[in-house]
Amino acid sequence: MRRVAVIGAGMTKFRRRMLETGRELSFEASRMALDSAGMEIKDVESVVMGTAPDAFDGIHMKGDYLMDGAGGTDKPYSRVYVGGGTGVFAPVAGWWHVASGLFDSCLVVGEEKMSPLRPHPQYAFWSIFDHTLERPLGVTLLWIFSLEMRRYMHVHGVTEEDIALVSVKNKGNAMDHPCAQLPARITVDDVMKSEPICLPVKRLDVSPTSDGAAAVMLVSEEVARKYTDDPVWVDGVGWNVDTQYWTNRDLYYPRYVEKAARMAYKMAKIDNPRKQIDFAEVYDPFDYKELHHLEGVLLADKGEAPKLTREGVTQRDGDLPVNPSGGLLGVGNPIAAAGTMKVCELFWQLRGEAGKRQVKKEVNRGLAQAWGDLLQVGTVITMRR
Repeated sequence: MRRVAVIGAGMTKFRRRMLETGRELSFEASRMALDSAGMEIKDVESVVMGTAPDAFDGIHMKGDYLMDGAGGTDKPYSRVYVGGGTGVFAPVAGWWHVASGLFDSCLVVGEEKMSPLRPHPQYAFWSIFDHTLERPLGVTLLWIFSLEMRRYMHVHGVTEEDIALVSVKNKGNAMDHPCAQLPARITVDDVMKSEPICLPVKRLDVSPTSDGAAAVMLVSEEVARKYTDDPVWVDGVGWNVDTQYWTNRDLYYPRYVEKAARMAYKMAKIDNPRKQIDFAEVYDPFDYKELHHLEGVLLADKGEAPKLTREGVTQRDGDLPVNPSGGLLGVGNPIAAAGTMKVCELFWQLRGEAGKRQVKKEVNRGLAQAWGDLLQVGTVITMRR
């Protein structure tokens, strides 16, 4: 396999009810990534698009519709989707395009328009539930997440206040992100008093519905040397899909995330992730999921993540900064673009270009992780200077 570098990144603002179409959002993010890399679209040999099913944007053949906005016209173009895991899986797909030797460059774009100008995206998820036993209950994904959060709390003796600290941290970190949708200075008490949705999940435990796009430029080592003296290398990728029968699994631990992380670590020759990973952007559509996933990627023992959060270890100036961007809780959650935003953040942090968000310690290696489908998909990428 060839070495693969990220040499450019870009993202739009994440907002609710953006006036721009998905095609326009894709163009904006792609153009920024190309400008960041010092490239033009003619220099791009292939394009990978990550985006949700047609029902989300209300657009038929959505992948084809977005193609020209993402720069895929007259180029080899593919679309991937694995639920919320898409935002990291799309750069993984771009990686194999280049690592295989098939292409020297690949523009990776994640896009989503989730605003409820049409039936809310939650309705699109109804198809994943059993039509006889589950749908009559009026279930949504929030219903399942509340069960998972409750199970995690029960097994480890974690309190709602412990979990609320994640929302406080991430929304605070997002105050320094120019694209953030819901940056805020809040307290644990604010989270606890926010509107109940499906207990124990409350309004401030949850990331917002968002529109937005993000993009990264992946190239071979030879091409990277032509454009920059400071490439960021992709040194490990991993993915895993567990059974869709979520009722057959113990939801207190995301084993599919661990398997994806171990795959990435093996490729990157990482045998002690807590010592070798300097910071992490883990998937946080809910505040408890940051804790869940921090343990899944083996950066904390099972049940230990809340303690690390309480002690400030995961703060931007802590020993293991987690979601210095502000994560999905603060920046926003356009599903397929959300994980790609985290890969962008790895690029900016490792290049020292994150501005006010720059973590305080020197960083040489970071991890991005995303999660999706019916509590069953884990995607992981590690990058280094």
